[in-house]
Amino acid sequence: HIPEKAANLRSLYAHMWAWPGKKLLFMGCEFGQSREWNYGASLDWHLLQYKDHEGIRLLVKDLNHLYRAESVLSMNDFNPQGFRWINCSDTDASVAAYLRHDAFQENIFATVGHFTPVIREGYRIGVPRKGYWRELINTNSNYYGGSGLGNGGGLHTEDVAYDGYEQSLALTLPPFSTTIFKWSAR
Repeated sequence: HIPEKAANLRSLYAHMWAWPGKKLLFMGCEFGQSREWNYGASLDWHLLQYKDHEGIRLLVKDLNHLYRAESVLSMNDFNPQGFRWINCSDTDASVAAYLRHDAFQENIFATVGHFTPVIREGYRIGVPRKGYWRELINTNSNYYGGSGLGNGGGLHTEDVAYDGYEQSLALTLPPFSTTIFKWSAR
């Protein structure tokens, strides 16, 4: 099923960009080329006429901009103190959530990957800071070819202890999606 394949690829790309380590795509991967690259032929640029392929291209573009703009993601790859799991054991829901942050924990990102075909409403994750967590990337955005289901651009924390933190967020997790949030004190 092509929309599911595109959603999975978008989700995995966002997870890859948020995860520590350098990023690498091969020719055509930036728009989900359907066939193996062939040195004797052009890339399948004509696929960009389809929303699934154009959505993958737009997501990769936005992920590259985010990666360049936020040093927590691009300059903190080999610092183990810049990464912390929120929850990596929810295998039943196929959800992995983690933090990326600077040494002073002033710039904090939470990434939540959801790798099943169901919608999870009210999925709770603990977070280390009270405030507003702005949704920077939602791979299920209409803009990228998804259904548009998400968290309305961001959420305020609730004083509900979860995952070892004093506050938490109750998220909507679209199917086959990765969402990246950034904390602000407001």
